[in-house]
Amino acid sequence: MTGQDGFELVVFDCDGVLVDSEVIAIRVDQRVLADLGWELELNEIVERFVGKSEAHFVAAIEQQLGIRLADGWDRDYGRWYQEAFERDLEAVDGIEEALDRLSLPHCVASICVASSGSHEKMRRTLGETGLLHRFQGRIYSATEVANGKPAPDLFLHAAASLNTAPERCAVVEDSAYGVQAARAAGMHVFAYAGGVTPAERLAGPGTTVFSDMRQLPGLIAAGPPA
Repeated sequence: MTGQDGFELVVFDCDGVLVDSEVIAIRVDQRVLADLGWELELNEIVERFVGKSEAHFVAAIEQQLGIRLADGWDRDYGRWYQEAFERDLEAVDGIEEALDRLSLPHCVASICVASSGSHEKMRRTLGETGLLHRFQGRIYSATEVANGKPAPDLFLHAAASLNTAPERCAVVEDSAYGVQAARAAGMHVFAYAGGVTPAERLAGPGTTVFSDMRQLPGLIAAGPPA
């Protein structure tokens, strides 16, 4: 199978795949949780939250601490994230080169983003890293579906919106929950192990693990292993 007659759509996660935000975010997450009264190590935050939605984050806090977070609870904390992103956020190393090569007609017909983050967050982070124009009109958020990752809803929603059968989709993910969601959607996963999630947590059926974004165009063109 080749990229030309195989995959018709490549679905990118955003955080940790397009923008190098995961390390920044989990450090701020740790500060936020500590301020609320829940001390967690960085690796625990990765295992519990990376790849899942803000709604899941809020629900976990409420359950753990036995409290109800009021509307607007995160207004002050939002400034912590914004300041950290403005100071440190960059595109994932090698992603622009990979996207340039994927845009060639013989490699792939279409690309899109499907992320657990909100549209507002993606507009900000993709905009700050100069990637937003590449995905305009093809950005999908977990806020649009009933169930976020690891459920397949978001990836199936993106595929249906672009009139592509799930089996013709490739997903690029960096989190264990995102990889599970792609598998559940019946899509082949290209799991990026160059971020915060160890390769062994990403490996499994229907999954190609790689560690350098510059490898991605060749992997997509080759298609999934027979």
